[in-house]
Amino acid sequence: MNQLKEKWVNEVVPALMEKNDYSNRMAVPKIEKIVVNIGVGDANMNSKYLDASLRELELITGAKPVVTKAKKSIAGFKLRAGAPIGCKVTLRGENMYVFLDKLINIIIPRVRDFRGLSPKSFDGRGNYTFGLSEQYIFPEIIYDDVVKARGMDIIIVTTAKTNDEAHDLLKEIGLPFKRQS
Repeated sequence: MNQLKEKWVNEVVPALMEKNDYSNRMAVPKIEKIVVNIGVGDANMNSKYLDASLRELELITGAKPVVTKAKKSIAGFKLRAGAPIGCKVTLRGENMYVFLDKLINIIIPRVRDFRGLSPKSFDGRGNYTFGLSEQYIFPEIIYDDVVKARGMDIIIVTTAKTNDEAHDLLKEIGLPFKRQS
């Protein structure tokens, strides 16, 4: 069993049950999935940018990414409907816990000038989104092989009903949030 999943079962669930007065273990909110998204806006100019992002995302997550396409045409961006504009991976189950464990213990501590994740990035339904500015902080990425520095969005989807429940859940799991003043 993964370290983070073990922590979830043995520490997080009992702590959340005590804090929020849940009647049973099944009422405790949990993480459903993690979506990692890289936007490659200049993919229509040069397809090697998209290929490089697909390769890097597969290295980072250990899962095969899917190409995302534009839903509608935008003339100002020289974008046509159906043109590839990025890639994403949806992680569930064991892969999700492995990625989240790596994110909390290896990746986030490597971010320069890190002062904590913003507690304001919840969407109102208990889901949390944050971005990383470059892919170099992942140990799987070799600096010399990178075609172009790209950021990525990481969306953590939970079963929590409110932002406060989700914040408690993610804080117990170990995400380092900024202190609210």
